[in-house]
Amino acid sequence: MGRELKSFQIAERSISKKFRKEIWNPFVAAVKNYELIKAGDKIAVCISGGKDSMLLAKLMQMLQRISEEPFELEYIVMDPGYNEKNRALIEKNAALLGIPVTVFESDIFAVANNTEKSPCYLCARMRRGHLYAKAKELGCNKIALGHHFNDVIETTLLGMLYGSQLQAMMPKLHSLNFEGMELIRPLYRVREDDIIRWKNHNGLEFLQCACRFTENAAESEDGIGESKRQEIKALIRELKKNNPDLEQSIFNSIHCVCLDTFPSYKSNGERHSFLENY
Repeated sequence: MGRELKSFQIAERSISKKFRKEIWNPFVAAVKNYELIKAGDKIAVCISGGKDSMLLAKLMQMLQRISEEPFELEYIVMDPGYNEKNRALIEKNAALLGIPVTVFESDIFAVANNTEKSPCYLCARMRRGHLYAKAKELGCNKIALGHHFNDVIETTLLGMLYGSQLQAMMPKLHSLNFEGMELIRPLYRVREDDIIRWKNHNGLEFLQCACRFTENAAESEDGIGESKRQEIKALIRELKKNNPDLEQSIFNSIHCVCLDTFPSYKSNGERHSFLENY
């Protein structure tokens, strides 16, 4: 009779076997194709407590064991003001998945919840700054975030439909405010539906956004809510009924931009016109 597997071993086995094609392979492809990790890196894996960042932490841990290029990992959880129940859920899931987290506190929710103008934007900016600062304090040169395939295409459409710009989400970025620091997105090619299937297969329950501004999305009947990003999700869902390959087409398009067909474009913050080379 074989030995009984622990919960983190079961989760890892599901990634390497059942979800190898859907999760492990696109994760590894993103790391390789976008050169996200190099020998000697020390990476802060940023965990919010949601399904995406928890899966990211597990994948990074698994990759570290087999990588030919050695790198270090720190698993950091910033508590922006969670209630006791949500904080306990994050710590419970980290233990279940065998992730040794470092938790630190901030007052981001208190600050963001006291402004009525773009609280989500303010919260995201403040979170990023706190994570960079903690990562640098721990001696890291990179932070890894859990943005996935669907975040990429939704951001592209959001920029075009509501921001009047064609702008994508990059797989890695140099920090403008923290010298020598980079941001990487190893889930860049992993689809949200597959993350959800992995979560459900393992019977895991993760934290949804614990902010009062987004509770309506979690509580709505369709899980969509009223934010612009959720509106884009609903639009994509509707368009996919007639074009199942829609998401892949959008993703491919940001890898195949033809600047020769644009009347103007920005590069390094400077606007350029097609007339410059006409």
